[in-house]
Amino acid sequence: MPNANDIRKGMAINYNGDIAIVLDAQHRTPGNLRAFVQATLRSIKTGKSSDVRFSSTEKIDVVPLTTKKMEFSYKDGQDYVFTDTNTYETVTISPEIIGDAKDYLVENGEVTITFVEDRAVMVELPPSVVLTVVDAPEGIRGDSASNVMKPVKLETGITIMVPLFIKAGEKIKVDARTGKYMERA
Repeated sequence: MPNANDIRKGMAINYNGDIAIVLDAQHRTPGNLRAFVQATLRSIKTGKSSDVRFSSTEKIDVVPLTTKKMEFSYKDGQDYVFTDTNTYETVTISPEIIGDAKDYLVENGEVTITFVEDRAVMVELPPSVVLTVVDAPEGIRGDSASNVMKPVKLETGITIMVPLFIKAGEKIKVDARTGKYMERA
C-alpha cells in the first residue's frame, strides 16, 4: 500500500469509505514539525470538495482509474452527452464534472474521460481546440502600430482576445488550458 507522499493530482483514493478524486496535493514540511500532505479531494458520491491533511507516512488505498477517448455529441438540458466511437455507447455527464471544459466543447470534439468504477469523474480536453468566431467587431484603422487585440465571441459563447485581422466566420485555434488565441485554423 502506498504512503500519502505518493498522492498525485488526478488519482482516485478510498477515503472515509468513499471514493474521492485528488484535485490537488502538496507535500509540506513546516519548520520543526513533521511533514504532511495537504490534499483537496472531491467525493464521487456527493461531488463536494474538501481539504484533507494526511501524515506523510499514512497509508492510502488507491483505486484504479480507466480512461476512454470519447466524442462530445450534444447537450441534453444541463447535462452533456458523450459517445464512445468504438462501441457507440453514450455517457451522460453533469455540469459539475465538466467544469470549465464546457467553454471548449464542440460537437464531435474528442475528449478523454476518466472513469472510476464505471462512473465518469473527470473530463480532459486536448491541448488546443478549433472554434468558429461568431461575432467580431471591425478593427479600427491605425491601431496596427503594435500587437493590438480585440474581443471576439466564439461558437461556444466565450469571449477571447484575438488580433485585429480575425473576422466573423473564421476558424481559430484556442489553447484549452489558458483560453488564449493561438493561430488561424
